[in-house]
Amino acid sequence: MFRLVLNRIAVSAPLILIVTLLTFVLNSFAPGDLAATILQGETSIARYDELRAELGLDKPVLEQYGHWLINAVQGDLGKSHFTGESVVQMLNDRFFVSLSIILGSLLVCVAIGVSLGLISALRGGFIGRAVDVISIVALIFPSFWVALVLISVFAVWLQWFPAVGYTPFSQNPWAWFVGLVLPVISVALHSITTIAKQTRDSMGEVMRRDFIRALRASGLPERRIILRHALRNASLPVVTVIGLVTVSAISGTVFVEHVFVLPGMGSLAVEAALNSDVALLQGATLYFTLLTITVNLLVDLSYGWLNPKVRLQ
Repeated sequence: MFRLVLNRIAVSAPLILIVTLLTFVLNSFAPGDLAATILQGETSIARYDELRAELGLDKPVLEQYGHWLINAVQGDLGKSHFTGESVVQMLNDRFFVSLSIILGSLLVCVAIGVSLGLISALRGGFIGRAVDVISIVALIFPSFWVALVLISVFAVWLQWFPAVGYTPFSQNPWAWFVGLVLPVISVALHSITTIAKQTRDSMGEVMRRDFIRALRASGLPERRIILRHALRNASLPVVTVIGLVTVSAISGTVFVEHVFVLPGMGSLAVEAALNSDVALLQGATLYFTLLTITVNLLVDLSYGWLNPKVRLQ
């Protein structure tokens, strides 16, 4: 397992370089730049050129990226040109908000999705058909549209939950929980049926295997056969889908945080992109990339825990 971790870390290093470089290059092609955003067209061309030189924007893109990369390796992601704060500190302050939404949506997806999948595989009938229909419908509506509908119904009409805003956990745990209900549902709703469908298909295939019939013939209780033997053998494809769902939740937080006005990394990345704040945008991209790599690593480790053959390989 230790060798697996080292291999995944070694493979992830080029991925980080590629993602951050692409972000840097694509941002350079965007209309306008940081100097124009700061000056807002209220000064002369000479002052604009002078500010570009001060910010290092007059240098080639690869040279700018190389300078950023050298500092990033040392743990310095620079400072925001609008607030003057350290990029690392700004992202760390907002990391827990984004992580709360990601983990909350993951818990909801796994709990409801696996339960629906098990019931659908073992009982079939109406629940199985409903999962198929809902999974198709869920693909049509993106997270930000679901967020707007939830705000209209549960925040504006019923007034059960707050429409926008965030309360820190240390200040009021209950207000923190209530404030995250709608954002978490907005991210999770799209993926519940995906997990349910994969769980149903995997469990249905495993329950038809010979070793299940042998376990039943030996007199083991049905609940023990399902939870201890069948579910474990069916879990590998489900874990793969859960990993994909988690990565999707990372991208979903970017839009959901903006809709619910949550102080997370997603909303910070949107602000950085709108303001052409390159240092802040690069830092947010790096954090999201590291989160994605961590999810993929945990999925690989789960394979080893669930399947002894993977550990031997």
